[in-house]
Amino acid sequence: MDRKKKIIKRCAILLLILVFGSGCGKQFDTETEDDYTPTDENLIVVGVSQVGSESVWRTANSNSIQQVFTKENGYFLIFDNARQKQENQIKAIRSFISQQVDYIVFSPITEFGWETVLQEAKDAGIPVILMDRQVKVSDESLYTTWVGSDFEKEGELAAQYLAELVEKNGRTKEELSIVVLRGTDGSTSEIGRSEGFHKVAAEHENWHIVEEIDGEYTTTKAKEIMKRVLWQYQDIDVLVSQNDDMTFGALEAMADADITPGEEGDILVISFDAVKSALELVEEGAISVDVECNPEQGVYIEEIIAALQAGEKVEKAYYVPEKVFTKDNVGRYLESRTY
Repeated sequence: MDRKKKIIKRCAILLLILVFGSGCGKQFDTETEDDYTPTDENLIVVGVSQVGSESVWRTANSNSIQQVFTKENGYFLIFDNARQKQENQIKAIRSFISQQVDYIVFSPITEFGWETVLQEAKDAGIPVILMDRQVKVSDESLYTTWVGSDFEKEGELAAQYLAELVEKNGRTKEELSIVVLRGTDGSTSEIGRSEGFHKVAAEHENWHIVEEIDGEYTTTKAKEIMKRVLWQYQDIDVLVSQNDDMTFGALEAMADADITPGEEGDILVISFDAVKSALELVEEGAISVDVECNPEQGVYIEEIIAALQAGEKVEKAYYVPEKVFTKDNVGRYLESRTY
């Protein structure tokens, strides 16, 4: 694109930011129009639609984006919080298209329902990078690549570590009652973690999943559910909670019911995400296993954009590195944890 067209494009973006900013002030969390000047025409414009801010993990994920895509690094970031609503994300993506951004990045709330808007982005020639969660579309060329966690592997690891705990505590022949707090129905993380856990659990005839229920990845919902579950079932042996925020809510419900979590307590707790406050509970023994879901994906997305800017081909999927934390190893990582 020549300099004249670039300037016209950037002016159009500025005008639209002013319009959208005055018309729906809560929709976009972005740099103010005063931060944008005609001398910024060489900045790469990235529109990001985030699921929401429902968890500590999600906040860390958003921070990783906002810390990387700065003017100092050569970017102009337009950041949208969808507040857990797919219609808000579709609206944001269409706004990004109308603003002629250079790249669209978004974390889809659910896997389905994106065909039309992604086709619009493709027709506009704007590469789309999926972050954290995936989409199910009939034509995979509608998006450029995906960056995130291997959720099915996470689920498998949770079950494998549970099997090790059961063996360690001499309970391999016991009948185990398991409650699973799932994440948002239809989200990639929920689907993958559930499939992975079930795959391994099926190998253990004495593991009985007595209930699986959507905790919406929130502390409040999980506490409400766990309170009811503890009243309904008197012999729960294991809680598998698909994110730390739900785990916090479940632990609050246990405390209210005078139930002790941990290997030496009443219920073994398996969690996901591995935020610092959860790792502290691993060190204390309240959480027995926490499977990491790495939120710091901004740097990997920037690497992809740099490759695309250079005209290089990119892979269709990139997995971020992750660990599993137990009381045996968590002490080595707590001090350096930033989220």
